[in-house]
Amino acid sequence: MSRCEDRKKRCFGDKPGQQFYADYHDHEWGKPVHDDRHLFEMLLLEGAQAGLSWETILKRRENYRAAFHQFDPRKVAAMADEELESLLNDSGIIRNRLKVYSARQNARVFLEIQREFGSFDRYVWAFVKGKPIVNARKHLKDIPTTTPESDALAKDLKKRGMSFVGSTIIYAFMQAVGLVNDHLADCWV
Repeated sequence: MSRCEDRKKRCFGDKPGQQFYADYHDHEWGKPVHDDRHLFEMLLLEGAQAGLSWETILKRRENYRAAFHQFDPRKVAAMADEELESLLNDSGIIRNRLKVYSARQNARVFLEIQREFGSFDRYVWAFVKGKPIVNARKHLKDIPTTTPESDALAKDLKKRGMSFVGSTIIYAFMQAVGLVNDHLADCWV
């Protein structure tokens, strides 16, 4: 647990010059999300984060919004190869070919899930029986990187054709959108 200039106890986000990270912790991480576009945004960003720090992605978030049509899954699903290729020259995002191209494929699967379930929200929240799993652990080291729920969601997303959705990535996604609340027991949030 660390403290920022405001002296609030936080799980993370208190390194000097990282107020943006504290803001993410305080206002977003672990808060239940039911908006499909925001769920798509976080799914895409968590996939981009694979092998990198979340801080690296958060600093590029606005660039991702611009590059991927404000995370409109219909527009991302319709991106042509030429547009995706041009993103490989965009220093504002992670220029990994597999990650860039996976955004389009994942958008297409996302839309299929919306059609099948009525919304991605309905689909994804079913993996936690419609309400957040609240853990309230004492130490960051006690937070797992995967759970049976993230295993099941990752397996289903892969079966449907998504990539960059392994169980560790999906557990981070679940934390980010409040399917799981992993704020530590003595966190101010």
